[in-house]
Amino acid sequence: MSLDALDAKAAEAFPGLLVRKDLVRRFRGQFPVPTYVVEFMLGRYCASTEPEEIEEGAEIVREQLGARTVRAGEEELLKSKARTQGSTKLIDVVTARLDAKTDSYLATLPSLQLSDVRIDDSIVHAHERMLTGGFYAEVELGYDASIAQEKNGRPFDVRSLRAIQLSNRDVLDKIAEGRAALTTDEWKNLLMRSVGLEPEMLTPRARDMMLLRMVPFVERNYNMVELGPRGTGKSHLFQQVSPYAHLISGGKATVARMFVNMANGQRGLVCQYDVVCFDEVSGVSFDQKDGVNIMKGYMESGEFSRGRESIRAEGGIVLVGNFDVDVQHQQRVGHLFGPLPPEMRDDTAFMDRIHAYLPGWDLPKVNKELFTDRFGLVSDVLAEAFTRLRAQSRADATAGRVFFGGALSGRDQNAVNKTVSGLLKLIQPDGGVVASDEDIEWAVRLALECRRRVKEQQKRIGSAEFRTTQFSYQMGFDGVETFVATPELQSDAMITGDPLPPGQVFAIGEGNGEGAGLYRIEVTEAAGSGTRILNQSPPAAFRECVKIAEQNLYSRSKELVSDRRPKEHEFSLQLRALDTARSGGALGVGVLMALCSALLGQSCMGGLAIVGDLTLGGSLELVHNPVELVELGLEKGATTVLVPVSCRRQLLDLSDDVATKVQVLYYADAADALRKAVLP
Repeated sequence: MSLDALDAKAAEAFPGLLVRKDLVRRFRGQFPVPTYVVEFMLGRYCASTEPEEIEEGAEIVREQLGARTVRAGEEELLKSKARTQGSTKLIDVVTARLDAKTDSYLATLPSLQLSDVRIDDSIVHAHERMLTGGFYAEVELGYDASIAQEKNGRPFDVRSLRAIQLSNRDVLDKIAEGRAALTTDEWKNLLMRSVGLEPEMLTPRARDMMLLRMVPFVERNYNMVELGPRGTGKSHLFQQVSPYAHLISGGKATVARMFVNMANGQRGLVCQYDVVCFDEVSGVSFDQKDGVNIMKGYMESGEFSRGRESIRAEGGIVLVGNFDVDVQHQQRVGHLFGPLPPEMRDDTAFMDRIHAYLPGWDLPKVNKELFTDRFGLVSDVLAEAFTRLRAQSRADATAGRVFFGGALSGRDQNAVNKTVSGLLKLIQPDGGVVASDEDIEWAVRLALECRRRVKEQQKRIGSAEFRTTQFSYQMGFDGVETFVATPELQSDAMITGDPLPPGQVFAIGEGNGEGAGLYRIEVTEAAGSGTRILNQSPPAAFRECVKIAEQNLYSRSKELVSDRRPKEHEFSLQLRALDTARSGGALGVGVLMALCSALLGQSCMGGLAIVGDLTLGGSLELVHNPVELVELGLEKGATTVLVPVSCRRQLLDLSDDVATKVQVLYYADAADALRKAVLP
């Protein structure tokens, strides 16, 4: 297999740190160990781009894994080797416990079904994670025949132990140095390949979601939820790629194991691992009633108590699980936290501790076409770089460059800043490099979307304090306020609750014998003069509306747009019909509002539909069926309908149901309509 352009650049930038990812799949399934263990061995013997060297190294790895891993049914053979040779080497998960009867530690090697292996105190103290769930290691297992003959003797002992993880402390410097040789897109693609996926087979949206999955590895105390369809590889990163992550698969989680053992003071998983992931979260429960409250407190502050002592930890909490239905149906029958356990799913305070809700439905189901045969960073190199990045923070990267809208609470801003920090660390490991505006805006949009998804579910549950969910940001002091929505709540044919960009409005026209219809009018402005309709063969009624709105803007510019000079700007308009109605008639006020909004650089309020037409002299045309138009606005998702004041008497006939669900704002003329439509 020849190297592609990214392989060649990566090989030059990261000498000795790459491995061909199809080798991992070659060994996967042959040996009972996770991916990062295989890659640890491959990185030792196959970190080359020369095919001959790779094959030689792969043969060594095969021999060592064959000799040192224990297949089912071979347990007694390995024990026999230890007895006849005095010792043997194997790769296994090592856990340990304190035996109070003998005041000594005993190790467990599950592959050999041994639970009473002697181990020296110094080894346990050097690797305390073996007391909280264990880790994979290369173990030298000894056998002492004289002890075997004693009553209750324990002949097996751990003589030496080497954790399966990188010991090179300067790996982050090497990664940062190599990253400088790649563009941002190339680096993102290399990260995809490093976790075994081919970026060319993923949509840009799916690549962004994969990067978001990595944020808990590089950001301290980061809490995330991912729910979606089955088979999208939600737990893969946490189980296979990094030794610094621990996966809890369903069942009961004990407070002692998660946080602290009150009996002996032993620190739990959140102290020992960077990330603790609850898989199949719907089946998770705690052994104590206050377990969720303890976790809630920890997710907020990063601390928990043992008696009077306060213990700080840095492990993040990740909850992953499955929908039994598609996301649209889940939203119809409840909210998107529905698959969580009962004690979590309707607790808005618990939800508020979640920094990001990753939409698992935006990731493809895992299949063989998604896996890469190209080169990527060795998993333990990547995992070590990630854990080193946790000591940094990029939260200040947005200071003075990004301004968040008023809808974000303090917790919202903290959550967004943590997500932005994590994403920026992932795409630029070198903390000395200043992030570009493009990279910051990419990270901010993702962070706002994933935090807003949390707030939308809190809003659905009905808490009044979470009703404001219109998250927005502004790049720089002179930037335009941009609103970020969650795609699953969007519909092209519906009016959204978020303000549209400047120059865009929803308008309802009476139609020309074809019934009322909803339209979206989009206007952009640039230096020049006049107006230009971008639609091919625009309807004559719409052309007339544009002509009249343009003349009203010119003749009443002082009143509408103050000192801005509309004749020095060229306006490009596009009409989008969102109903069966296509004529574009009776939209004069909507077109004028869009022209003014574009020129002022200010958005109209979210959830707004505009009704009304103009004459060339600036007076308002009569609306013949305002009740039908307001009802259509409500049907299409409007929360506010702006109508001429001449409709007030006719709208007394609105049904009580409609009147309680939509706000009707009346305007006297075009200037009054603009004041009520545009956000301050």
